[in-house]
Amino acid sequence: MTQQGEDPASARRAGAAELRLAAARAPALDEVPAREDLPRDRTQAILEATKQVATLLKRQKHRFALAGSVAAYAHGTSTGLQHDVDFCVRAEDAEAVAVTLREGGLDVRTPPEDWLLKSRCLGQEVDIIFRLAHRPVTTQMLDRAVEMPVESVRMPVLSATDLMSSLLSAFTEHYCDFGSVLPVARALREKIDWDQVRHECGEQPMPAAFLFLLERLDVVSPRREQP
Repeated sequence: MTQQGEDPASARRAGAAELRLAAARAPALDEVPAREDLPRDRTQAILEATKQVATLLKRQKHRFALAGSVAAYAHGTSTGLQHDVDFCVRAEDAEAVAVTLREGGLDVRTPPEDWLLKSRCLGQEVDIIFRLAHRPVTTQMLDRAVEMPVESVRMPVLSATDLMSSLLSAFTEHYCDFGSVLPVARALREKIDWDQVRHECGEQPMPAAFLFLLERLDVVSPRREQP
């Protein structure tokens, strides 16, 4: 995994809550009452949950990568976080990851969807995903992850290209929120291999429409015609 420089935002957030991992027989982390030193705004609460879960996974040397909106935040987007935390793992590792989280004091449950596990940490929803946007999480995807700091904790984060492909591939006729993905595309456009994104999902109608919008907004260059 590629090493990145230290997160410039970490210095501004000095004094954030120190990691406290739940010991055996301790109350689940999602049941721990709020402490005065925990952040009150949603973005900081999600980041604290992200750091807690990543530290548990790192200690047991699980292969994983941060995904979703928190991964976009780690790459440099400036939008506030309002939803859950997403981690990618391989399907064959999902049960071992669940054991690690339970031993760390977190509840882990299996939802009706067969592509993820769900948990909670510090009151925040945590998704453990092993099929991302209808595609299995692979060793190659995790190998392309970039190690970078999420505030004070370094962790693997989906590459900007894999992240954008996963966001676009999630578009359907029933869910097609261009407005939430457009700021990510603008902020990360220099990091993204747009030819690879087009190759992976550009033939699908909704991603193709979004890519056309990016071209009209001069976020990306028009697709080169094939000879």
